[in-house]
This record gives sequence, C-alpha cells and structure tokens, in this order.
Amino acid sequence: MTNATRLAGQRAYHSGAAAEQSVARLYVQRGYKVAEHRWRSSAGEIDLIVTGPDGVVFVEVKAARTHDRAAERLSPRQAERILAGASEYLSCLPTGQLTDVRFDVALADGAGQIEILENAFGQA
Repeated sequence: MTNATRLAGQRAYHSGAAAEQSVARLYVQRGYKVAEHRWRSSAGEIDLIVTGPDGVVFVEVKAARTHDRAAERLSPRQAERILAGASEYLSCLPTGQLTDVRFDVALADGAGQIEILENAFGQA
C-alpha cells in the first residue's frame, strides 16, 4: 500500500466518522436517542440506529462532495446488507420483527450540509 493510498483511506475514514457524528447530533436534536453507532452484525455494519416515538430507525450515512454523489454511493448490495443486519438487530428486541422500523439514508456534502431521506428503502 502506498503512502498516498493510506492517506486517502485515512481521510475517507475520518470524513465518514465526522459525517456520522453530525448526523447523530441532528437526530438527537429531532428528539431521537442514539441506540447504536457503527453496530456490527454478521451481515456487516449499520452506521446508526436511533430510537424515537415512531420506532427504530436504521440510518446509512453517505458522504461525498455533493448530496447527489453521496446518494450514488448506496448500492443495492449495501441495502441488502443493512436489511439483513436490521433483521438481526430486531431479533434481539422484545417486539422482534413486529417493531416499527424505518430505513433512512443521510447524505452529507463537502460543506457539511446534511439531507436525510426518510424511509429511503421504501421509496425504491
């Protein structure tokens, strides 16, 4: 691995982590509680899991120079991974699969602006 590749990877990691923290703060401001951050399942990682009056919200955070570019970074394979991870998470809750859930995608641009697409997987 070259030094430039390593630096680019570190930059992407820190940018993503900062975006996740900003998104978490935004949800808290909206009255949600952060239940999990970077929760790991056997299917992979879910960036944020928040709870609120409308149930459990699974949040995928995507950061890029623009919101459009960030949105392009969510692949069908990632969506499947998030759904599988959510199912695993729900299996640990008392209400299980009967829990009210929503899947959001939070887009962060280079200026730090955040756009939340609520029920993003339901819009497909």
